[in-house]
Amino acid sequence: MKFALRNATSADLPALLDIHNDAVRTLKAIWTDKLDTLEDRRAWFDARKDAGLPVIVAETEDGTVAGYGSFGPFRAKEGYRLTMEHSIYVAPEARGKGIGKALLVRLIDMARADGYHVLVGAIDGENTASIALHRQLGFEITGRMPQVGIKFGQWLDLVLMTLVLDERPAPTGK
Repeated sequence: MKFALRNATSADLPALLDIHNDAVRTLKAIWTDKLDTLEDRRAWFDARKDAGLPVIVAETEDGTVAGYGSFGPFRAKEGYRLTMEHSIYVAPEARGKGIGKALLVRLIDMARADGYHVLVGAIDGENTASIALHRQLGFEITGRMPQVGIKFGQWLDLVLMTLVLDERPAPTGK
């Protein structure tokens, strides 16, 4: 499957909503049962853009949005300001075709260029494909929190993976 990565626009919101809600309905990747509305996705998108944070999409040759990714603050306190947490979601028919990896590589590059120090992935403990992808790109497992989530009537473990983006000896910038 051929695709190109680009910055998302508000015209992409219906596709982002469909991909997000499919993940809510079918995957353990989003730990909620609440489906978003178009207004919810617009508020999320506008908040990311207003904060200067990326939202990127993978678009196929026929113009279909096949996946999206973003990063945002890991935690709200100022002491975490150089640490971002990413999220990536791919449409069901496009999974396993390299889109998730391409989105993650682009987000890593963007986080580095924006001066962030650490990128965090928070992954369902059973998602071995995502864990393997993160390892392939240099992330390390830095924590496993057993049974902290619930989805589909099951306890879920959260695996935290981190990638140090630069070798600064001390915090600078931002």
